[in-house]
Amino acid sequence: MAGRTADAKRELAGLIDAKAEKFTRVSDDIWGYAETRFDLPKSAGALISALESEGFQVQRGAAGMEHAFVATYGEGGPVIGFLAEYDALSNLSQVSGSTEKKPLEAGGNGHGCGHNALGTGVLAAAVGLKDFLAKEGRNRRATIKFFGCPAEESGSGKAFMARDGVFAGTDVMLTWHPWSETRIWGTSSLANYQVYFHFKGTSAHAAAAPELGRSALDAAELMSVGVNYLREHIIQDARVHYAYTNAGGESPNVVQPSASVLYFIRAPKSNQVREIFERVTDIAKGAALMTGTAIEVEWDSACSEYIVNDTLARVMYENMMELGDLEYTASEMDCARGYTDALPDGTADGVARIIKRSFPDIDPDKARAMASEPMQGELFPYAMSDEAMKGSTDVGDASWIAPTAQTLVTCFPTGTSAHSWQWVAAGKSSIVHKGLIYAGKIMAMTALDAIDNPDIVANAKQEHINRLNGEIYNCAIPKDVVPF
Repeated sequence: MAGRTADAKRELAGLIDAKAEKFTRVSDDIWGYAETRFDLPKSAGALISALESEGFQVQRGAAGMEHAFVATYGEGGPVIGFLAEYDALSNLSQVSGSTEKKPLEAGGNGHGCGHNALGTGVLAAAVGLKDFLAKEGRNRRATIKFFGCPAEESGSGKAFMARDGVFAGTDVMLTWHPWSETRIWGTSSLANYQVYFHFKGTSAHAAAAPELGRSALDAAELMSVGVNYLREHIIQDARVHYAYTNAGGESPNVVQPSASVLYFIRAPKSNQVREIFERVTDIAKGAALMTGTAIEVEWDSACSEYIVNDTLARVMYENMMELGDLEYTASEMDCARGYTDALPDGTADGVARIIKRSFPDIDPDKARAMASEPMQGELFPYAMSDEAMKGSTDVGDASWIAPTAQTLVTCFPTGTSAHSWQWVAAGKSSIVHKGLIYAGKIMAMTALDAIDNPDIVANAKQEHINRLNGEIYNCAIPKDVVPF
């Protein structure tokens, strides 16, 4: 059986390689579209077109979002879900291949988190698995669901999809993320709420009749002061960020009649975020009371913490070991070195610390040598923890519905960070293309293991139940809130 499975996986990988040019072309197209949040007509369209050409049936408009969709192939069980993202970030426009910061379009968007590759790596997995099942006929049966998920960066599209039952009936979920190293995603994430606080006051001449004015800007600033004091009295792992989205205008001789602040509130558990949010809301109400203004609370979105699944992650990691390390050509290493040589002093020291934590028995000199390499092709050791990383992902909401595993795959030069112009610049390189094909193979091979071995799905589901410990998924976004 082991030999038969190994042969099947080699055949599956070959099917993905055979269409690699198609997948990388879609990735490059989405890089060029660089659309954000929920407004993703071209990016979603590129994936839908590719899926339909491969025989998938596509349902558009999932969870009321125009550019969310579900593409389905096959029948029977298990139901394998693949989670795809394709949104960019604002104000990160960058010339492709440039090793200097050089916007392609002033103020334009850019794929600073690699979601152009993320979505197409998932496409490679889904299409490769489809091609394999089609050749197998009735020898192997499964249902493939490709979930097209908008607004991961801001908007939490998967949370709206989970809230509306789009993921229901899926047995396992698989996805990945481009990164600067290759490892299993083995930690939870921070749950978060994204909420606007709008203050409404009364305008007046700031010198002639200030007593007639009620300053919304004063209220917003008092809220910020109050929340700053609150930070001392919340759990250590929580984070509260804010940005003024409306400061009332540009005329200081007018008492500002409106002001708005967007708050991001994060903590390791959803119930912890809810508690902090209630306290932040009380502070906002107090600021309104102090200034004689009115307060309106408007939800943007929220996402839950990621529920890790050791059972499924170990299967995924075994496939990563089977594929082995990523290898790069001399020209690819030279290309990457153009970015790493320009990074701030001390970057390599920080990377070396990460490597030493990841490889506990590594010699310090080897860790420093690895950190000085422009690309990290070596597979990092398996590690799993319930501890939350210092960031959020709406994959968390999907992970509450079904056992979920995801991998990180090297696509970007050592020491470069997500949400940076360097990631945008490298986003169409052969390095990224290589990474997304590798990721597609990992996910497809893991899915094949789940299809061939029912115990994997059963054990992953039992672990999922145990980890939830009686809790049920409850989307924090109120039912009457729609994506915008």
